[in-house]
Amino acid sequence: MSSQIRSARAALRWSVSDLARASGVSVSTIKRAEAAANVAQITGPNMIALRTALENEGIEFIGSPDDRPGIRITLSALEK
Repeated sequence: MSSQIRSARAALRWSVSDLARASGVSVSTIKRAEAAANVAQITGPNMIALRTALENEGIEFIGSPDDRPGIRITLSALEK
């Protein structure tokens, strides 16, 4: 999930601070989640907050952490 978070931020052209504002998750927690080698080591509620903030902007998470994780950018995200 850590690479998916980084990819989603990049697709939206968001900084870590932008994601922190949108999700209510601290900058340090996001940095720690993105630095993880595989599955981000953050709490469930923080993961849900990050995912929800990114999905609200048009990011779709595909695959799973163990099987071809990635993102899909919806048309609504491209129009922003």
